[in-house]
Amino acid sequence: MGFGEEKGTRSFRERTPSPRPRMRFKTSKKPKVKRKKKKKDLEELKKEVVMDDHTLTLEELSAKYSVDLNKGLSPEKAKENLLRDGPNALTPPATTPEWVKFCKQLFGGFSLLLWTGAILCFLAYCIQLYAHQEPPKDNLFLGIVLSVVVIITGCFSYYQEAKSSKIMESFKNMVPQQALVIRDGEKMQIDVQDVVVGDLVEVKGGDRIPADLRLISSQGCKVDNSSLTGESEPQSRSPDFTHENPLETRNICFFSTNCVEGTAQGIVIATGDSTVMGRIATLTSGLVVGKTPIAREIEHFIHIITMVAIFLGVTFFGLSLLLGYDWLEAVIFLIGIIVANVPEGLLATVTVCLTLTAKRMARKNCLVKNLEAVETLGSTSTICSDKTGTLTQNRMTVAHLWFDNNVHEADTNERQFGETFAKDSDTWIILAQIAGLCNRADFKAHQETLPIAQVSGLRGKRHLPVRPHSAPLPVASGQPRTQRETTGDASESALLKFIEQSYGSVKEMREKYPKVAEIPFNSTNKYQLSIHLREDSSQAHVLMMKGAPEKIMELCSTFFLNGQEYPIDDEMRTAFQKAYLELGGMGERVLGFCFCNLPNSFSKGFQFNTDEINFPMDTLCFVGLISMIDPPRAAVPHAVSKCRSSGIKVIMVTGDHPITAKAIAKGVGIISEGAETAEDIAARLNIPVSQVDTRNVTAIVVHGADLKNMNSEQLDRILQNHPEIVFARTSPQQKLNIVEGCQRLGAVVAVTGDGVNDSPALKKADIGIAMGITGSDVSKQAADMILLDDNFASIVTGVEEESSLSPAGRLIFDNLKKSIAYTLTSNIPEITPFLLFIILSIPLPLGTITILCIDLGTDMFPAISLAYETAESDIMKRHPRNPKTDNLVNHRLIGMAYGQIGMIQALAGFFTYFVILAENGFKPFDLLGIRLKWDDRSVNDLEDSYGQQWTYEQRKVVEFTCQTAFFASIVVVQWADLIICKTRHNSVFQQGMKNKVLIFGILEETLLAAFLSYTPGMDVALRMYPLKLAWWFCALPYSILIFAYDEIRKLIIRQWPGGSPAAFSQFTLISPPPQAGWRGRHTTKLRRRRLHMRRRVLKPKL
Repeated sequence: MGFGEEKGTRSFRERTPSPRPRMRFKTSKKPKVKRKKKKKDLEELKKEVVMDDHTLTLEELSAKYSVDLNKGLSPEKAKENLLRDGPNALTPPATTPEWVKFCKQLFGGFSLLLWTGAILCFLAYCIQLYAHQEPPKDNLFLGIVLSVVVIITGCFSYYQEAKSSKIMESFKNMVPQQALVIRDGEKMQIDVQDVVVGDLVEVKGGDRIPADLRLISSQGCKVDNSSLTGESEPQSRSPDFTHENPLETRNICFFSTNCVEGTAQGIVIATGDSTVMGRIATLTSGLVVGKTPIAREIEHFIHIITMVAIFLGVTFFGLSLLLGYDWLEAVIFLIGIIVANVPEGLLATVTVCLTLTAKRMARKNCLVKNLEAVETLGSTSTICSDKTGTLTQNRMTVAHLWFDNNVHEADTNERQFGETFAKDSDTWIILAQIAGLCNRADFKAHQETLPIAQVSGLRGKRHLPVRPHSAPLPVASGQPRTQRETTGDASESALLKFIEQSYGSVKEMREKYPKVAEIPFNSTNKYQLSIHLREDSSQAHVLMMKGAPEKIMELCSTFFLNGQEYPIDDEMRTAFQKAYLELGGMGERVLGFCFCNLPNSFSKGFQFNTDEINFPMDTLCFVGLISMIDPPRAAVPHAVSKCRSSGIKVIMVTGDHPITAKAIAKGVGIISEGAETAEDIAARLNIPVSQVDTRNVTAIVVHGADLKNMNSEQLDRILQNHPEIVFARTSPQQKLNIVEGCQRLGAVVAVTGDGVNDSPALKKADIGIAMGITGSDVSKQAADMILLDDNFASIVTGVEEESSLSPAGRLIFDNLKKSIAYTLTSNIPEITPFLLFIILSIPLPLGTITILCIDLGTDMFPAISLAYETAESDIMKRHPRNPKTDNLVNHRLIGMAYGQIGMIQALAGFFTYFVILAENGFKPFDLLGIRLKWDDRSVNDLEDSYGQQWTYEQRKVVEFTCQTAFFASIVVVQWADLIICKTRHNSVFQQGMKNKVLIFGILEETLLAAFLSYTPGMDVALRMYPLKLAWWFCALPYSILIFAYDEIRKLIIRQWPGGSPAAFSQFTLISPPPQAGWRGRHTTKLRRRRLHMRRRVLKPKL
């Protein structure tokens, strides 16, 4: 979340040349130049921020910007600079008109296929209208229905997209409206857009910084950089140059950050798009984001369906001509076959499935902004996770204490009961009182009845640090407590809560021992001091201090041990240093605590001077250390473990110090137990890091300063060769480069973030995940999904109970695949009647209107019901799918739907069709070649197999009855198809029939088919006729056959996964192992062997 080090000294606006783009075409020169310029600008923005203003002396700064440091710019110079640099505002990017966005939704992707089908239907109707006086209106109705379906789904998709984006508007909301500047020695309030480079600006607590400033004076100024860097604690600001990196030095304030306290004056060094915030805004809005996996899958599906449709259409067009049909009829057949291949209800089914899943995820604290992102979860192979607030609890918490020469562990659980160590030591009591009294944090008002956690008050003596003979403080009541809110910085709030829980009422402590003087913490002194009045002792005042441990130790001459005071000796200093290094090595922030009972000469009413110190500060008594950390969330280690077991690589990308980042990474399992970095191996073997065998290194912690000097090839090698990676002290540009590096290696990347600095990476990622509580508006707008509880485990929660990120995404992908398999299967019994109608010249077995009743009627709800299917038992044992090979619609699915189940369904339909015609006198072989006479209106004496004569109207009644029965047969065999689509290769008896929506879907399609068949008037409206009860059972044996066939097939696959039945399965049965290039050369077997070797090396020492 922070920024990497930058040692360059070039001007902030200096441009470095980017690689020359490759030449492509000699035509269209103007667009090419624009494209080159845009690419060059983006490459420039991806580079680290470079400036030298923070290193300049005030005289050099004044000369560089031609400004008087007391009077500011003259009005003339300000006007000149404004004309040169433009207004201090963020330039909005070129936006796509809303009508273009709407047209993309209406005519893009799958919609284009449906529009093609609709146009062909209208064309076929026009041809029939030209050839016949009263043409059938089937094609007209089908074209209208397809158009309505596309328009409705297009409007819905446009509405979903319109709710997101708007990134630049969020950036604009961060810009202040007014600024206080000094020009010609006069203070004036001006519009922020009129602030220019060189302006002398004054800010105070509560103001928003109007531009990038180099400070020239400061009085206790602190700024909140959380919107830019994600750092939760306010950062001190002063005129002093403290770091080579301009983004970490204290004499720079950044545009749009907040001044929370104090005052400061500074010179404007950058405005508008040239500011750090402006660079991030321009980079975020200018990034080109590729298609989502589901969009690519739908495009792939369209290609397959189009090729199949054209192949069949052209083939039977030629066959029709060979069979003697005239060209007009052949064209009608061509159009009919192409249209018959279009799954009219699939677009609506996919949209509804994604919407239902998104709603369920919202109930699991995952708010989905982009429907297509729902499925992307299933493809995710790498998660680049922020640390603060995502992997951790986003609250500083006391983790360890060191007193009486022992390290004690505190409770870092979310509920913090505080009962983790004995509290009967006199040293602990004194330490607790210093932490509670020398503390500026406080609980917010009107929360007295809401203590922070359930804890009983400490019984026994409680006294101020004067020797163990002072009066006790009141014992806190043992009433149940709930969470309280505090004011103050994170570290002091952590101490306040800890003492309140573990010791007693801090409020009563402060009331009894009021503060009479104080020196707040500052970066120069590195300590905080307070003096308190005590009326229960002959010594009226006690001085308390906390701060940097080494600074506190310098001021102490004695230390407190087991209730007694002893002089500090070498043994104590060694123990102190060991404890300090141990706690600091765990990535914790360590504070030292000491006190001094002031002599009687400092009586009640003494005027303590904190500017010119008039009290002793060099003979203090050291008490102990308290360390704090933002602890991991309790559910995160399990979530990381699930990701690891399912082949998802979790990378930590944070702005924190490498030691802290490494400690948290180990705590949550990103760096697993037994994994070692090169530094760990060097320390264990007592050798230089350069001598470590890189083949034994399984984990790495990369500092932003090192990352800054890497090219893309070096970064790719790190990502490729290390399975466990932590990036620390990273800048926004570096985080973006890490995401692009993962994508170059073929990974599907999810990124979590909450700050403005995360927005470029969030937008570039395949799925950006912003934090709902701590996340900035900009990060939420750039993301595809928002975690409402800021918890990494919520990514791993997903759709179903006990699911995780991958079950959610993988379950979505699996269920979408099942829905498509179910929908496509009925294509064969819809297409084959038309083909036999052409080849065998028989009466049409299935009409266009009947096909619509299947695709947009009986098949819709059952297909959607598969979105409610629960995960199979092996869902987390599979590695993430490879989008390049494991497609939503692949040859397995096509082979299963078309070549196997679809053929059985077609047989069921034809069996029913021929049974009904035979019952009416037309034997199957007598139907061959009868079509021309059958459809001839002038023929009213057509004889059947038994010599009976049939009029045109009578024949049509029988034909439409057969079509209704064919439709009913498809419904019956789709029962079995729906049930077998529940699982990939598990038996239905293993999976069970717990999906109540699916059971209702079977009931719904059956009732709908009966309604269409038996409702009076349907014979006129839809040409659907009542059926005999026996005709419903004609297809039942085929339905049973489908179920039995698939159960046997799945059994064979489970027994012999690599056998030939697996090649014709709908799904990839066993995911391929991770690619060596991405997951690295460290296989599980190799890692186990290395761990065994390390244990052998350590064994003699044990």
